[in-house]
Amino acid sequence: MLAGSHVLITGASSGIGLEAARHLAARGHRLTLVCRDSERCASTRQQLIEAGAVPDRLEGIAADLADLASVEQACQRLLDQGQPIDALVLNAGQQRAGASEPVFSPQGIEITFAVNQLAHQLMASRLLPLLRAGKQPRLVITASDVHDPATGGGKVGQPADLGDLAGLRAGRGFVMLDGSGRFDGDKAYKDSKLCNVLLARELARQLEGAMPVIAWSPGLVIPRSREGFFRYNRQNNPVGMALFAAVARDLLRVTESVQTAGRLLAELVVDPAYASPGFAYFSNRLMRPGVHRFSAQATSPDGADLSRAAELWRLSEQLIEAC
Repeated sequence: MLAGSHVLITGASSGIGLEAARHLAARGHRLTLVCRDSERCASTRQQLIEAGAVPDRLEGIAADLADLASVEQACQRLLDQGQPIDALVLNAGQQRAGASEPVFSPQGIEITFAVNQLAHQLMASRLLPLLRAGKQPRLVITASDVHDPATGGGKVGQPADLGDLAGLRAGRGFVMLDGSGRFDGDKAYKDSKLCNVLLARELARQLEGAMPVIAWSPGLVIPRSREGFFRYNRQNNPVGMALFAAVARDLLRVTESVQTAGRLLAELVVDPAYASPGFAYFSNRLMRPGVHRFSAQATSPDGADLSRAAELWRLSEQLIEAC
């Protein structure tokens, strides 16, 4: 990607997103930082400036991804500005592992699906005109290997399985995408990551090879900060989360660092090695304790189902319109 390109990234205020933003800013790219509120926008911008970023190449856009109205307002602001986007990075996410009761967005949508998938589909569909107008455009979506029941993380607990999307077909108020009335926070996250892969598949089909559409898995990344991706797990079960983090990171050595994952995301966004048009899936797979290998991988069979990808898009668009 050309130097000085315009990159929009969600989840830019912490974790992988913030680290990727540091790398991209250091390379001289112009960044639009999508953060949950104006305070986070200002704080993130200041952190990047203190790390050496050029202030006039940083813009913060407030958008609460749990609220479709907030996402729509942010998209409209960007469309009104009319600035082409050279890379759209749909990276934000949350997980509520261990939760047995659902939390719903202001629109009545289970919040894991609302944040991880639906908000990003809304952003992609609204901002495609700006992306198409970009220089050597690229679209990157942070998914996870847990979408695949054949992987290590995908085997733990209930596997990702969207069924016939009965929950989504029912509309607002569904508990699980497969129509189950019993909430499982871990499965809800896995299902949302399968949705992310299918979103990338469908966008690649719609774009007909016009640009790279990349889904990727960073591996198991557990930031030491209390903010960011695992903040809800820490709030709900601080002792259990601390123990899990210590065992996974320091004893078993199965985690990846925020620094490495952020660098990998930045490379996916701008490096020529990832410029091939069409769909691709990359994974930062654990090979042995402390050693990961980043490479192109096949998705799960469900993640390669183009008809399921199209149906997920259609039903999600209906849900967005109904809200």
